[in-house]
Amino acid sequence: MLIDLNGKTAVVTGAGRGIGKEIARTLAREGVIVAMLDNHSSLVQEAAGELTGEGLQALPYECDVRDFVRIEEVVADVALKQGGIDILVNNAGVAGGGPVETLKEDMWDLNMDVNVKGTFLMCKAVAPIMKRRRSGRIINAASFAAIVPSYGSAAYAASKSAVHQFTRVLAGELGPWNITVNCYAPGMIPTDMNHFAEQPPERQERLLDTLTLRHWGEKDDVAHLICFLASDFAGYITGTMIDVSGGKLATQIPRVAYEAAVKAGAHEF
Repeated sequence: MLIDLNGKTAVVTGAGRGIGKEIARTLAREGVIVAMLDNHSSLVQEAAGELTGEGLQALPYECDVRDFVRIEEVVADVALKQGGIDILVNNAGVAGGGPVETLKEDMWDLNMDVNVKGTFLMCKAVAPIMKRRRSGRIINAASFAAIVPSYGSAAYAASKSAVHQFTRVLAGELGPWNITVNCYAPGMIPTDMNHFAEQPPERQERLLDTLTLRHWGEKDDVAHLICFLASDFAGYITGTMIDVSGGKLATQIPRVAYEAAVKAGAHEF
């Protein structure tokens, strides 16, 4: 089986770097025309330039997902030039936080505005275009924090939990038009936002001990899932959140399995 996305048009937010950039590149390598949105103009221009330099089709747009006027302009331009929009990936997000007692109100608002409101506004703009064509794929970035939050992550975890529930409601609303809506929950994938791979060795070991697959994830682990969810193979999957975390906390203490494997004669982990 081959995933065939050739000729589709996608909008990817937060595409100037990190996971968003990798999602855009992976989709483009599958023949998708990718509109890359980011609120940092220089980043998204450079990222799109890298893709076009590979012979891929990428269109850069400076766009803050909190600005509905700008969103409507961008979405209308993409739909006009490409004849519609097939895929929307709401990847843009922030992750600031801190303990509730010291959490600044503006940091709470930033998490809600970018992670939740930004997702809502992008869907609000793109859904009518997909409904006219009676097809589409909307894929939203949740987080493992929506499953099990961590200390000091109240704002981030609350926002990503909201994205999960928003995804379920929107799936129900758009089902009659053959539009699927899903979200993904990355876990231990080093990025410029979490700096996992830059932590001291002992801190990294402690984090890796929570994984069933005891190694860091890669950005393309998420991008490959996005390609699947955007394809016809995922046509009967909607309203769900898929965990992409290497089995983080799949069992209570994943490290135990590695200790047992060593005792059974496996190599040292």
